[in-house]
Amino acid sequence: MFVSTIPLRLWLLPAVLFVLGTPLWLHTFEPATFVYLNTLCAPVAAPLWTGLSMMGNAWGVLAITSPLLVLAPRLMWAWLCAAPFAIVFARVGKGLIESPRPAAVVDNDQMRVVGELLHNVSMPSGHTLTAFTVATALYFALPPAGRARHLWLYVLAAGTGLSRIAVGAHWPGDVAVGASLGLLAGMLGTRLLARMGIQHLQPTAWSLRLVALLLVATVYTLLTDAQDFDENQPLQYVLALVTVGSLVAFGRQNWASRVRATSQGPNHSSEKGKQ
Repeated sequence: MFVSTIPLRLWLLPAVLFVLGTPLWLHTFEPATFVYLNTLCAPVAAPLWTGLSMMGNAWGVLAITSPLLVLAPRLMWAWLCAAPFAIVFARVGKGLIESPRPAAVVDNDQMRVVGELLHNVSMPSGHTLTAFTVATALYFALPPAGRARHLWLYVLAAGTGLSRIAVGAHWPGDVAVGASLGLLAGMLGTRLLARMGIQHLQPTAWSLRLVALLLVATVYTLLTDAQDFDENQPLQYVLALVTVGSLVAFGRQNWASRVRATSQGPNHSSEKGKQ
């Protein structure tokens, strides 16, 4: 399976971002920076921020990327290979660092809170980490020649990070650390992707069928459980519909592959007989 290599200098980006964000995650300028950004985002309608946060939700990402199961399975595998690293980084960070959320420190009258009022387990921002993991994995799985055209992936990831401040869930420092860890997780995912065989790209591969089952679970979850915010319910229905469409297309793809294999079977047998 083709996987583009990542130049050595780019592996320094996560560390550089982490270091540049030091004043933030050390809360040198907090809570003033948080209050400023949260207030700046307040005039924008809440559904925009909750929708952007959905791109950092695991079920949301599965739904958004579900068309890749049919159109570009290698890209689907790219972020799925990076997901385990993101999970470890998020769980370890939240398990080791007892960081209060903004709502536990800032006077709630001075900030805008959308959704549930959260008070602890703030560092790092898991939604930001997830968004940057997916963006990085997809970006580096693309051919180098046209990769620059897809920098919008990072714009969306940054929007997800900003949304976590806008809804009052995270400090800017949480977002900065989440972004740096997401970059690292996405890059590590490309190394895991490189070890996968090309057979995993075939629609009849058992591994892709397992991904399809995961998408079935995604549809069920989106239809039955509000993800993060009640405002996201209409978006969840749309994403569920997109996922169902992807599953139908994947089913047709499997059926076509089976019919093709059946029709070619006798021909292959007769050719072997002639030999």
